[in-house]
Amino acid sequence: MQKFDVLIVGAGMVGLTLALALRKTTDLKIAIADTLPVSELTSEPEVRVSAINVASQTILENLDVWADIESTRLQPYQNMHVWDKEGLGKLAFSLDDLGSFPRQESLGWIIENKVIRNALWHKAQADEGISFFTDHKLASIAEGDSESFISFEAPLNDNNGTQTPLIAKLVVGADGANSWVRQQIATPMITRDYDHHAIVATVKCSQGHNNTAWQVFLPTGPLAFLPLYPASEDTCSIVYSTSPAEAQRLIALNNIDFAKELTAASDGKLGTIELMSERFTHPLTMRLAQDFVKGRVVLIGDAAHTIHPLAGQGVNLGLLDAAALAESLTSLTSSQNTKEKNFTSSTVLKAFSRARKSEATEMIAAMEAIKQTFGVQQPGIKLLRGIGLSLLDNIKPAKKILVEKALGLTSYLPELASKQRN
Repeated sequence: MQKFDVLIVGAGMVGLTLALALRKTTDLKIAIADTLPVSELTSEPEVRVSAINVASQTILENLDVWADIESTRLQPYQNMHVWDKEGLGKLAFSLDDLGSFPRQESLGWIIENKVIRNALWHKAQADEGISFFTDHKLASIAEGDSESFISFEAPLNDNNGTQTPLIAKLVVGADGANSWVRQQIATPMITRDYDHHAIVATVKCSQGHNNTAWQVFLPTGPLAFLPLYPASEDTCSIVYSTSPAEAQRLIALNNIDFAKELTAASDGKLGTIELMSERFTHPLTMRLAQDFVKGRVVLIGDAAHTIHPLAGQGVNLGLLDAAALAESLTSLTSSQNTKEKNFTSSTVLKAFSRARKSEATEMIAAMEAIKQTFGVQQPGIKLLRGIGLSLLDNIKPAKKILVEKALGLTSYLPELASKQRN
């Protein structure tokens, strides 16, 4: 059997970030298990994208992968424009709302998920302290007195042979919303159907995106236009969250009629919309694990929580999970003899769990409040909503707080997310 300090299940953005963060700050021996391969980028942008805030950018910069992402493709944005389709309210953010915030050139970046994952993957593969297990699916996790034993499923054919079981002192589930690890430890979940399906696609806008993230709140849900990389500056990724019935209707439209609906929904603010990709849809569900830590198993990212995408904070929340867990494990290893590392310290890991669950709960509540506020279509409420947005748009201190929150600049950040390391 091969022995490791930490087994990370899931080689997505969050799992790979954790692996690199641990190697940055410790000498731990890391294993990563994931059968989803990486694939090379094509000339066409990927439909799935993430809005990366300043805190997440700092993490990626400190892990020495940001330069690789920059050299591939990404789109910064300096402005955000939000408005209410059924009312008079609107809200605009720009870099000016931050005042004299140092070194800040963008409110955020829209980056294809594949670009981020590929950069992290190649960096991790170059690290001799990280081992990948990509040929076989996991079969079971069994906890012993001081270690966990992880077995693999038998291969469908004999081409790859069998995989020897692994031993790890800590197992981390970073394997997404339908987490296999979470199912193995049977941790209770709080779930809520948002009664929304998200439609994602790539579009072109005749008037360009103007380095701005656009979002309109429709009676059935929010529609976001997120600026994408191509140099023509007319390409956006859309995230259209709407009722299941409306999503079904929109998906059934032909490309031209669907694009016309987008143009009308966005009030022509980006000009005429043209569909450039396939459309994909998936249901939106809030999930929150009751415990992020159970025994020698930790959940991070979407394995621990999922939120509504209306503010684009899901990936940022997961990357902060990874940075915070790395910081917690670093504190454990720095105070122990190298040969006697023990990652089951209830004090440290429970403190990590409480802090990250509190952050996730706060974000879930904020998304729910926004969704409910814009979901009410009574005339009086719409009027009050419009007045409130217009007032907020003119109160600079309040706008500054909102922008700082969107940037991920909370009162406490893990060191990897809060400052540039040497």
